[in-house]
Amino acid sequence: MQITQKQLEQVNDRIKALVASNSFYGKKLEEAGITEVNSYEDFLKLPFSEKKDLRDAYPLGLMTAPEEEIVRIHSSSGTTGKPVIIPYTAKDVDDWAIMFKRCYETAGITNMDRIQITPGYGLWTAGIGFQNGAEKLGAMVIPMGPGNTEKQLEMMQSMESTVLCSTSSYALLLAEEIEKRGIKKNIKLKKGVIGSERWSEKMRKRISESLGIELYDIYGLTEIYGPGIGINCEHNTGMHIWDDYLYLEIIDPKTGEPVPDGEMGEIVITTLVKEGAPLIRYRTHDLSRIIPGECPCGRSYPRIDVIMGRTDDMMKIKGVNVFPSQIEEVLGTFKEVNSEYQIRISHLDGKDTMRIYVETTGDNDFNALAQRIAEKVKSVIGFTPIVKIVEVGVLPRSMKKTARVIDERYDN
Repeated sequence: MQITQKQLEQVNDRIKALVASNSFYGKKLEEAGITEVNSYEDFLKLPFSEKKDLRDAYPLGLMTAPEEEIVRIHSSSGTTGKPVIIPYTAKDVDDWAIMFKRCYETAGITNMDRIQITPGYGLWTAGIGFQNGAEKLGAMVIPMGPGNTEKQLEMMQSMESTVLCSTSSYALLLAEEIEKRGIKKNIKLKKGVIGSERWSEKMRKRISESLGIELYDIYGLTEIYGPGIGINCEHNTGMHIWDDYLYLEIIDPKTGEPVPDGEMGEIVITTLVKEGAPLIRYRTHDLSRIIPGECPCGRSYPRIDVIMGRTDDMMKIKGVNVFPSQIEEVLGTFKEVNSEYQIRISHLDGKDTMRIYVETTGDNDFNALAQRIAEKVKSVIGFTPIVKIVEVGVLPRSMKKTARVIDERYDN
C-alpha cells in the first residue's frame, strides 16, 4: 500500500520529534543519518523497530514528548523479558479515544447503549481503552474488569447491558454460563466487541448463536495506543484500520520486503501523530493481509483480514514447522467437535510428541472421531498427532486469553 504525501509529511514530523528528544529510537535514526523521507522508496529505507528495541529502552527511553506533557504510561506484559513502557500525552489519550469511538460507531453502537467492559484495567491498555472510547461516544459504561462471573451476570441482567466487550475466551465462558443457568431470556445483549486474541470461525459462530448477538473484531497493540486502531464493519469483510493515525504495511517476515495487497505477511505499523512514544515501522509479528478493493460499506479506510496468527506462533515438531492456525482449520471441518481445543507438545523417549485435545458430546464415537481427526491433521502437517477426545466443558475456560498451545519440552 503506497504512502501518501500527507503521511510522508507526518512521518517527517515524527522523525524530527524523535531526533530532537534524543529518545532511544531518535538516537537510532540519528546514527543511521536519517533526518527526513521524501518518497515511498526513502520510507522503505527506514529501519524497523522491534519489541526487543522497546524492551532495551526500559523504563522511559521511548519518551519523546517533554515529561511535563506525559499524563499516563501503559505497559505490555513482561512475561518473556523486561516490560515495555509506553508514555502517553493528553493528545495521545484523546486520539486513542477518538479512534475507539469510531470503532463503536462502525459497529453500530450509539450513546444509548450500555457497554459492559470485562478486559483488565491498570497497566494493560485493554479496559481503559474500551472505556475511553465509550465515554467519548457518550454511552453508559459498566466497568466490570475481568473475572467474578457471578457478578458479571448479575450486572448484565440488572443493568440490561446491550454491548459486551471481552476476549473471545471470556465471551465463550459467559455464553456457556448463561446457557447452563437458563437465563438467556434475561440477557439484553445485542453486540459483542471482541479483541486481544485470535479466534476461529467456529468459536465466533458458537458465541454469536449462543448469545444471539452480532460480533465485531477489534484490533490493537499496547505499543500502538492499544485496542481500537481498527474494527470490522457490518459487512464483515475485514478490519478497517484508521490510516489518518497509522500507516500500515504488510511485509514478508523473512525478507522484510513489502508484499502485494492481498498477500499474507507480517503487519508493520507506523504511528503518524503519536507524541509520547512514536514508533516508525514497528514489526507487530501479527500475520494478516491487506484486502484489496473497496468495502461495500463505502468507507475508504484500508482493511486487513482476520489475524491468522503470529510469526512467533510457529512450533517446530519432528523437524516440521506447524502453526496453531493449521490445526484450527482442520478442526473447523469436523461438525462433531466444538471450538475448544488444546495442543500439548512433549519430548518423551528421545522424540517429540504432539497431543491434540478436542471437545465433543457423548453422542459421538470418541475413538473413531479421534482417528479421523488424526488422519486429516497428518495430511496437512505430515505426521500423525495423538488426538484425545473429551466431553464438552472438560478443557479449561479462561477469563482472559486461553492458552491453546502448551509446550512441555522445556519444562524442568
